Amino acid sequence: MKNYSLRRFSAGLLMILAAAAPAFGATAPSTIFNVRDYGATGDGKTLDTAAINKAVEACAKAGGGTVYVPPGTYYTGTIVLQSNVTLNLEAGATLQTSMSPADFAQVENPWRPGSTSLGPVIWAEDAEKITITGRGTMEGTGEYWWVATAGGLPRPEGVPEVQRGGDRPQFIRLVRCKDVVIQGITLHHSASWNIHPLFCENVKVDGVTIESPARSQNTDGINPDSCKNVQISNCRIDTGDDCVTLKSGVDAVGREVGKPDENIAITNCVMMHGHGGVTIGSEMSGGVHNVVISNCVFQNTDVGIRIKSQRGRGGVVEGVIGVNIVMQDVPDPFQITTYYHGNDKPSDVFPVDEGTPRYHGFLFNNITARGAKNAGSITGLPEMPIEDITFNNVHIDSASGFIVTDAKGITFLDCVINPKQGSPLLLGGKTSEVDDKRLSTASKAPLTGKAPALGVKGAILRSNPATGQ
Repeated sequence: MKNYSLRRFSAGLLMILAAAAPAFGATAPSTIFNVRDYGATGDGKTLDTAAINKAVEACAKAGGGTVYVPPGTYYTGTIVLQSNVTLNLEAGATLQTSMSPADFAQVENPWRPGSTSLGPVIWAEDAEKITITGRGTMEGTGEYWWVATAGGLPRPEGVPEVQRGGDRPQFIRLVRCKDVVIQGITLHHSASWNIHPLFCENVKVDGVTIESPARSQNTDGINPDSCKNVQISNCRIDTGDDCVTLKSGVDAVGREVGKPDENIAITNCVMMHGHGGVTIGSEMSGGVHNVVISNCVFQNTDVGIRIKSQRGRGGVVEGVIGVNIVMQDVPDPFQITTYYHGNDKPSDVFPVDEGTPRYHGFLFNNITARGAKNAGSITGLPEMPIEDITFNNVHIDSASGFIVTDAKGITFLDCVINPKQGSPLLLGGKTSEVDDKRLSTASKAPLTGKAPALGVKGAILRSNPATGQ
């Protein structure tokens, strides 16, 4: 009986397989589009932009799939991604940025309709479900494009003079896109910003390596700009400007557009040599809400966490949390200011209006900073203090203390600030409601002292850098 049942089952299975045989034998439409099949050479000399874009167009026309870039060096201008397309840079594949501005599209600046700028190497607009992945590299030929100044990178021999300070192509710029994934790739020596999602939703950047010399200019790592639901994880960013920057427009234009940067998670990243490990602003007029920075290491960045704005910007920054962060040889672990660049004087009186920036509701927990020059600073405005900031289990070893000016509701819980000289906490302006009962120090100076005066453009005038007084 069992053998009969088995024979019936086998016979039925054979009939099913026989009926399906034509389908198994048919050639299904390919979802892999090799750029070599569309004319790309990968020889590092021939301009491959048109061939790569043909592969993208064919992939999109087929309903989506993967544009495959095999090993080789592909000299290119602007590549335009489309919905449902994955760009896969194989290990050994390099997208080499062209050194000719004519090879890049002119793209509209969404912040200033009607104006255009040089397009990026990879561009997408109003696209969905796009992915840039692989173990390949984008090479930016930054030495050609960077501004040559006393503090910048000298022009290498044989590299012609270019438009210093003019348009430079970003690596990746995505505008009004949804469901974006960028993972695994290496970005090297970008001419300008590396990854710039603008007005995007549901963006994931994972396992990306970004490298530019510390002296390169405007080579920001990852800049979500008026985006929603962004995850940045497992990245190593070593660059010449801010490693990660959150933005949302400038002044009246940013407020009118009214798109905040919100719901941002930055985790398991290593930041090196940039101006700031994680920076918010100063272009934050549309607001920045709900940010978590966790499990990160900052090494040799100029500032650890930097939140900056100024009169005229307006906007609200709120709900910022930093947790489980180690900072090593970061001169300023914290810079939180609404008195940034400008010509205002500390004695100037301004009314509160739509251009007044507002900060409140920050928490910094389980953070260690060693080798700091200044423990940190919070600098608000007399007409609008920075409010409600809590430091919990924060340990800082520094040359000078932590300065708080024009702030309200600043709390230190189980914190240690050890300046080499002077008081650990320096208070100035209209600062009020500072809770330092659970702040401790190894310094023999009084727990609190008087903050140094402010200069123009947000400068803190430390008369003695060694003591912070």
